[in-house]
Amino acid sequence: MRFEPYTVLGHGAAGGLPGEMILFTHLEGDAESAQDMLLPFAFEEVLCRDVGAGVIAPVLHLWMHPGGVALGLRDSRLPRAAEAMAALERQGMRTAVRHSGGAAVPLDAGIVNVSLLLPKPAGKLDFHDDFRLLAALITEAVAVSHPQAAAFVRAEEVTGSYCPGDFDLSIGGRKFCGIAQRRQSSAYFVHAFVVVSGSGLERGELIRSFYAEAAAGDESLDYPRVRPETIAALGELGGPASAAVFAEGIRQAAARRGTRLKPAALVQQETGFRLRYSDPRVLEAARVLRERYAR
Repeated sequence: MRFEPYTVLGHGAAGGLPGEMILFTHLEGDAESAQDMLLPFAFEEVLCRDVGAGVIAPVLHLWMHPGGVALGLRDSRLPRAAEAMAALERQGMRTAVRHSGGAAVPLDAGIVNVSLLLPKPAGKLDFHDDFRLLAALITEAVAVSHPQAAAFVRAEEVTGSYCPGDFDLSIGGRKFCGIAQRRQSSAYFVHAFVVVSGSGLERGELIRSFYAEAAAGDESLDYPRVRPETIAALGELGGPASAAVFAEGIRQAAARRGTRLKPAALVQQETGFRLRYSDPRVLEAARVLRERYAR
């Protein structure tokens, strides 16, 4: 079976979800990814190729990592980045350089990662439309359980936050979500790091401390000047305070947009398609990413 580029549903000619998507979830503790935080990224790299080749339908992937920091490529080139990463590892946090755009972000059990993996449609593609789509989907997910909080979500850069960008999502000026993207030849994905529970201030301090060591005090270098007070979790901002509630909000928000989410297990039963973090293709993709983006 081959899947053609998706037909946009709702919200105009751009910015809609496909009519059907495969739902992959990794929201529970995973021993393999706990040891190698590149596995979720490699998993999506492989899935994205399959989406682009028409092997499978577009994908929605929800996942978590128990504890680590994912760096941008620019971060890894700071003069003492290796030493700063080693310091994090000694604290029990995994580190890796991610292949999607952006700068350093924490990953832990209070952060839900939301990825849309989509084939490139014919014609000119404005990736900002998909940033807007994911920002809207996350806002709608918050509204499922906490409509009053969702009414105050804003999409704009939060100065002083880690991994700042035009599509930071915030409430009251405090960021709870950042969005990045990754392009392949026939498909692409947009990826959001959503801080759901725990302390935004502590996460901000973690990343601020990383940069303080990695930059070795050189103020002339180009890296985010993090102010920890600009970060907050949804639970601190009047929104959902658990991964389960937020993830259910994503599912319901997609359904309300007319998208049918098919669990990966059901797709395996129907088509035989199966992919796990331990799949040889994923392990090979992780190896390639590690070599290509090695610090």
